[in-house]
Amino acid sequence: MPKGYWVSVYRTISDPQKLAAYNKLASPAVRAAGGRPLILGGRVVAHDGGIAERTVLVEFDSFEQAVAARESAAYQEALAVLADGVERDFRIVEGID
Repeated sequence: MPKGYWVSVYRTISDPQKLAAYNKLASPAVRAAGGRPLILGGRVVAHDGGIAERTVLVEFDSFEQAVAARESAAYQEALAVLADGVERDFRIVEGID
């Protein structure tokens, strides 16, 4: 079964305090839903119109598990805290088997 991934690329971080509050709630919510962070920030080299800002990659055992984690009450609480503190491109993608 193909794995599922959250890919989140931050365009701007306008409120670092909101991001910090989000991280405190999101990390345990993601892990409780079976997510395994593979990339949490770190160095970035951007090409082809990309933005060299914070990038996050989280792996789940399946695409369905990744979608369910995003919809969970615990993660929704984290999103409410983040609100307009960042602008990001968030995708859930299916890996190859």
